Amino acid sequence: MDGVPRMGDITQYRALLFDLDGVVTKTATVHSAAWKALFDDFLAGQGGEQREFDISTDYVQYVDGRRRYDGVDTFLRSRGIVLSYGEPSDSPDAVTVCGLGNRKNEYFKQELNRLGVEAFEDAVALIKVMRDTGQRTAVVSASENCTAILRVAGLLDLFEVRVTGEEAARWGLPGKPAPDTFLKAAEMLDTPPAQAVVFEDAVSGVQAGHAGNFGLVVGVERLGRGDLLARNGADVVVTDLRTLLPAD
Repeated sequence: MDGVPRMGDITQYRALLFDLDGVVTKTATVHSAAWKALFDDFLAGQGGEQREFDISTDYVQYVDGRRRYDGVDTFLRSRGIVLSYGEPSDSPDAVTVCGLGNRKNEYFKQELNRLGVEAFEDAVALIKVMRDTGQRTAVVSASENCTAILRVAGLLDLFEVRVTGEEAARWGLPGKPAPDTFLKAAEMLDTPPAQAVVFEDAVSGVQAGHAGNFGLVVGVERLGRGDLLARNGADVVVTDLRTLLPAD
């Protein structure tokens, strides 16, 4: 339900850790369109009776919130398809996990250039107020385009720390649903997990927050799947982050 959770006001926590796509920026639709273009094209060439990629089910369950290559591998395995992993340097035309992941990134850039970046007003409002009261902030995203997205949206200055897909790869951190990227962000903010709040709209993200034993995991319901977020680790689910703002 909306509102401040019973375990306390979010001002009691020292740090706030935000996912990007679907929480701070409205790029989840861009990502989902890119994933659908990728997988529909790939599956059509596999023969048989493979059904098309379904954004409402496949995107949520297999790729949302995951690092790009993990999303490719997880979804294809759900369809009984196992590809060679390949290398991150693979051409987008290569029929490997990395090749398909790189092709997805090309689709994403095309959609991003076409649609631009829009921010969620409730997230920006919450972050600005909390920063003014002394909370530390980080963005934790599986996207290797995170910094570029924030720059286009004019939001780079909202976060002291960024742990993106690029940093995760460089530091050898497993992606969500493992908690490692959130734990790294908390460490960089000199904050124990118990004193940090995770904000996530993806199942894999709330699972990561729960696995990391963070003080509070907030599920951000943007697509009508609040029950799913609650079942997978969200302590509280909100549709508007401004409901978490302290009373005047």
